[in-house]
Amino acid sequence: MKKVVTFGEIMLRLTPPGMRRFSQASSFDVVYGGGESNVAVSLANYGVPVSFVTRLPNNDIGDCALMEMRKRGVSVDHIVRGGERMGIYFLEIGAVSRGSKVVYDRAHSGMASIQKGMIDWESVFTDAQWFHWTGITPAISQGAADACLEAIQVANRLGITVSTDLNYRKNLWEYGKKPGDIMPALVDGCDVVLGNEEDAEKHFDIHPEGVDVTQGATIDAHSYISVCQQLMQRFGRTKKVIITLRGSINASHNSWSGVLYDGQKLYEAPTYQITHIVDRVGGGDSFMGGLIYGLLNYPENDQKALNFAVAASCLKHTIYGDANLVSISEVEKLMAGDASGRVSR
Repeated sequence: MKKVVTFGEIMLRLTPPGMRRFSQASSFDVVYGGGESNVAVSLANYGVPVSFVTRLPNNDIGDCALMEMRKRGVSVDHIVRGGERMGIYFLEIGAVSRGSKVVYDRAHSGMASIQKGMIDWESVFTDAQWFHWTGITPAISQGAADACLEAIQVANRLGITVSTDLNYRKNLWEYGKKPGDIMPALVDGCDVVLGNEEDAEKHFDIHPEGVDVTQGATIDAHSYISVCQQLMQRFGRTKKVIITLRGSINASHNSWSGVLYDGQKLYEAPTYQITHIVDRVGGGDSFMGGLIYGLLNYPENDQKALNFAVAASCLKHTIYGDANLVSISEVEKLMAGDASGRVSR
């Protein structure tokens, strides 16, 4: 199998232990993660050859991030070194009616100061079949947006499938540009687009019909056909649009599903009730990792690919940290209907 390439920022995540608030913390748990690195880890777990590309400072903390990726079976051969520091984010994990909080500290990071031309994309894409990026990367800085566009253009020219998770982050986009100024040119080069109702609205002013995700936990999948159709009409290259469907009863209990639209048919996955969330950060990344695996391994079965993605990301909510650390057999077990959680021995 040819490799998958992902591109974005990996950060140092600092979390107060035991669901404490920031003001209660006397120590922080350390995790390394980021949207695109999380997708890479998922794919490596499924046996897919994958290369993660980023820019890291040439210091001990950058070395730790490299070691984390290597430990998970992800190639780091094309990571470039440079910049003043590594990006950090602080996570306060919520529970029940108290939502989680994220505070970013990523200004002047290696990725924030990346520029077009720093990465040899021709070399990166040798033996590659898929390239994945997220809307987080162009939100970091103009340089990161330019480097991402450069990668997409090279991938398009080489005939490599390009996917994106739109991933709107309201606490980013602070360098003077709005998502609408940057994202259309990037998404225009994408074959597969993943998002949710907020992503479509904030990036492209596209709204689902009759949906208010803050009111209640029931999500009507068919309400999102209009979002999928509008995205396909706007971006002519796009062949598949996928929407994640999260119903939030509270911070600890979500319903979780998704739909896939191929331009003709809407596929709907089963809905899971995740009643005791351990860590929902990385849930969308685990969905994307499962989706890429499914589309590569079940190329004639979009329903199975979607079901794999939803089941994989359902399991991620039970795992602490950014990345999904489940196996194919565990995902397939849940897909087959076994959610018992019985001890395996």
